[in-house]
Amino acid sequence: VQAGGAESNVAVAAARLGRDAAWFSKLPDSPLGRRVVGELRSHGVDTEGVVWDDDHRQGLYYLEHGVSPRPTNVVYDRADAAVTTLETTEVDLEAVRDADVCYTSGITPALSETLRATTADVLAEAQDAGTTTAFDLNYRTKLWDPAAAAEAYRDLFDFIDVLFAAQRDAETVLGREGDAESIARGLADDFDFETVVVTRGADGSLALSDGEVYEQGVYEAETHDAIGTGDAFVGGFLAKHLAGGDVADSLRWASATASFKRTVEGDVAVVTPEDVERVVADDGDGISR
Repeated sequence: VQAGGAESNVAVAAARLGRDAAWFSKLPDSPLGRRVVGELRSHGVDTEGVVWDDDHRQGLYYLEHGVSPRPTNVVYDRADAAVTTLETTEVDLEAVRDADVCYTSGITPALSETLRATTADVLAEAQDAGTTTAFDLNYRTKLWDPAAAAEAYRDLFDFIDVLFAAQRDAETVLGREGDAESIARGLADDFDFETVVVTRGADGSLALSDGEVYEQGVYEAETHDAIGTGDAFVGGFLAKHLAGGDVADSLRWASATASFKRTVEGDVAVVTPEDVERVVADDGDGISR
């Protein structure tokens, strides 16, 4: 039994890479809810913003690892989960306003209409306060269909500074066509994002920032557990960004953190700055133009 979730995985990666990371949610005041908080705290994540609930349950999911030709399968059991009732008034907005970066993903607004509204409110508050807002599309077919996801994403785009998107998600949900650079430029032009990062699986990643394009390959890794790789990528990128790294450096750290995660069992990237630096030093650099 392990704690895992898009935002918490990113928080763990950032904390383990030397940044101050806080995570908030709404959890049942039960052994399972306390288990989640205890595990995140063990990685250095601040959980003071967690809201405790006596009326709902802990959301769960079951992971069945697969190898070709059988795919990995996830079974969600999230009905009546406490987090689905989290309202804006329960969020520590002062902490959001004081943060350097506020991050969330497309999984959260998919869980309930309440969370969809709360997500928009939190991102808007953060942006109004000068906090950089970051968002990963993180589209999940088992949570909603492409049309519903696209509508929700577009409602949030005005409040987002840095967008992370898997190329397949941009194609499936947002109807974007062409290569990663075309997708990044189209999204930046249409929605005025400061930075767009497009991940391309085995083909690496591409970032567009201030009109400049940066490309980064994948660092080789023997895959033990691929779950959480995308979250590790985001956590690595934000950690280096918060440490003053430029886009190229942040992409390198993102790629190295993601590759290191593939060697670790469970959702979270149990990694150190020294691990990432070693991976980056042992392999090639990205390309910018």
